[in-house]
Parts: sequence; structure tokens; C-alpha cells
Amino acid sequence: MSASTATLSSVTLTLLEGFGTTAQLFVLTLVFALPLGLLLSFGSMSRFMPLRAAVKTVVWVIRGTPLMLQILVIFFGPRLLWGFDLLSRFVAALIAFVINYACYFSEIFRGGIQSVPRGQYEAGQVLGMTRSQIFFRVTLMQVIKRVIPPMGNEFINLVKDTALARTIAVYEVLWMGESYIKSAGLIWPMFYTAVFYLVFNGILVLLFGWLEKKLDYFR
Repeated sequence: MSASTATLSSVTLTLLEGFGTTAQLFVLTLVFALPLGLLLSFGSMSRFMPLRAAVKTVVWVIRGTPLMLQILVIFFGPRLLWGFDLLSRFVAALIAFVINYACYFSEIFRGGIQSVPRGQYEAGQVLGMTRSQIFFRVTLMQVIKRVIPPMGNEFINLVKDTALARTIAVYEVLWMGESYIKSAGLIWPMFYTAVFYLVFNGILVLLFGWLEKKLDYFR
């Protein structure tokens, strides 16, 4: 095996290790942020004004401040306030991502729900359906159809935003690529990380394209 091949192999294995952390952060963020975002969307549409105002305020604050700042506050906040680390680096990053993306998802869900014509709710009521039955049998699939394009954009943004976890030394793929600058004086591993992001996002683009075609009968 040539030296160049050995170097490429070594870098690839190292980046794959970091990519595992990136993928884990991506998947766990979606697992928690999607249902939380749906709950927040219900809160932002609530008829109970204090709840609606509180949810809208939280969403405004989270969307209006940098994700990097939120990561730093969640990780370093307990240490500065109480003198000890409450959360591990990965968990702190995960919590920040979940809260941040749940707020963005909530606005997408809210827009999707409110875009369904009011007449369909009324038709369901005429048929004797409950509010929950109308939502799950009439509204939900139409909402999913409407939110797929903006959700696809947010998923792709999330893949790239995982690089922000490096601000608190979470060893994701970009951190691993950058480490070669100091340890071996190599710059190309940094550019090599782009391949991992492009492949990941390419898979997401194909997945969302397939979903749009599957739901194309909802017009």
C-alpha cells in the first residue's frame, strides 16, 4: 500500500468516526424536535391567550438568537451559575439543537395546519367526526404534503449545523477534519469532509423527492 493510499485510508476512517457523531446528533435531534415542534405549533394556535403568548415568545427568542450562542449557554451556564458541569458536551449540544429546531419546525407545522381549508374541518364536523379524528384522518396527510419542501430545507440545514457542536469540542466530522491541520499539517482532509456532507444531503434530497411523489395525490 502506497503512502498516499495509507494516508487516505487513515483519514477516511477518522472522518467516518466523526461522521458517526454527526449522524447521531442529526437523528436524535429529529426524534425529539419533530414531536416537540408539533406540540409548540398547537400551543402557538391555542385559544388560551397566556399559553399562546408564552409559546410565541419562546419561539421568537430561540429563532432570533444564534444557535451557537444557545449551545454555549446550555453547556457553560450550569458551570458559571452553580460551579459544576450539569451536562456532557454531546447532551448539551443535543438539547440546544432540539430546542432550536423544534421552534423552526413549529412554525412550519403551524403554517401547514392553517393552510388546510376551513371547509374541510366543517365537513368533518357535519359527518360527526371529533376534532382528533378530523386532524388525523383529514388534516394530517395534507399537512405533511404541504410541509415537505420547507422540512427538506431544514433537514439539510441541520446536517450542516451539526458542525456548530465543535464549539464545545464535540468531535463531529468537521472537528476530525480540522484536527489534521495541527497534527499533520494537511489541509485536504478539511475539504474531504465536504464529501460526507454532500452524500448525506444528497440522500436527503432523494428521500424528500420520493416522498413528494408518493404524496402527489394530495392536491
